[in-house]
Amino acid sequence: MRTSVLNFNRASKTFTRGFTSRSVEGFTGAVGNTPLIHLKKWSEKTGCNIVAKAEFQNPGGSVKDRAALGVIRDAEERGLLKPGGTVVEGTAGNTGIGLAHVCRARGYDCVIFMPNTQSQEKIDLLRMLGAQVHPVPAVAYENPANYNHQARDFAKSLSNAIWTDQFDNTANANAHYVSTGPEIWEQTSGKVDAFTCATGTGGTLAGVGKYLKEKSAGKTQVWLADPPGSVLHSYIQSGGKLTERGGSSITEGIGQGRITNNLGTLINEIDGSLKIEDEKSISMLYDLLDSEGLYLGASSALNVVAAVELAQKLGPGHTIATILCDGAYRYQSRLFSKKWLETKGLQDAIPSHLKKYSVLD
Repeated sequence: MRTSVLNFNRASKTFTRGFTSRSVEGFTGAVGNTPLIHLKKWSEKTGCNIVAKAEFQNPGGSVKDRAALGVIRDAEERGLLKPGGTVVEGTAGNTGIGLAHVCRARGYDCVIFMPNTQSQEKIDLLRMLGAQVHPVPAVAYENPANYNHQARDFAKSLSNAIWTDQFDNTANANAHYVSTGPEIWEQTSGKVDAFTCATGTGGTLAGVGKYLKEKSAGKTQVWLADPPGSVLHSYIQSGGKLTERGGSSITEGIGQGRITNNLGTLINEIDGSLKIEDEKSISMLYDLLDSEGLYLGASSALNVVAAVELAQKLGPGHTIATILCDGAYRYQSRLFSKKWLETKGLQDAIPSHLKKYSVLD
């Protein structure tokens, strides 16, 4: 396997790529070391260097491969999971897919509890990866029948089993502290003025943010990006008041109604927050396909919108980093469907010259 590092030279505005020839150990060895992509159009428009970590290039297709591997490794190191054991999680998407991949690679059984509102494509994929899937009614976190609580209780009923607890198990954030953060720091040659991304579990924002703040002696700003229906933007803007969760978003896997343990490791050091409406995310999703050739999910597009808005706040000459969580392949039947977008009132969010990409009826 040849791994590459793409370096951007600010002065000449050119890239150099260096290759090292080496092999990695199976699926888990291929997790991480993703490219950092310079977003040319929006960098030129803002006068900043806007870069995005291509997490869709992880072997399982998303940023959640890092968390999945991190929590399993942590359980192994602490003696909580032994050969032939079972890994249980409550997840609506990519974490489950990452766990299913890692479990196959490391010889564990994988059991996933998920809301029955999720697409059949996700359920089918998890089962194809060898996971046992339990779709359950979608109820609030406070309800004992919530899919996370069912996963916890099921793990307790087994021997040699763990509930990975992605929201509150800080091994999630640590996985990004020891991998994603250092990679961004190295790929920007330590010249990263700000980092922003949305959060569901809080692992990526907290882990990357903590590392960048430590390495920069506090100079790197960390901003949370939030979709509609989440309370985190209002929590930060109000100085720590949790409001009633209301509204909804088309984005999946991000937004939150509480401060998770992962997010709690950095919440008091976050410099600010940005609320990103679905209309902006959809517009950016189509724009990135047209201008950069990047076929991305809605949460990735939201992160880029946040990076652009943060660049505008900070002014020209800054380097802003964000995360491209995953590709559009798991969401294409919605995001590129005229009918689905119309039901969400989002068809007009697509710029007229980009509607040619909305090809599904």
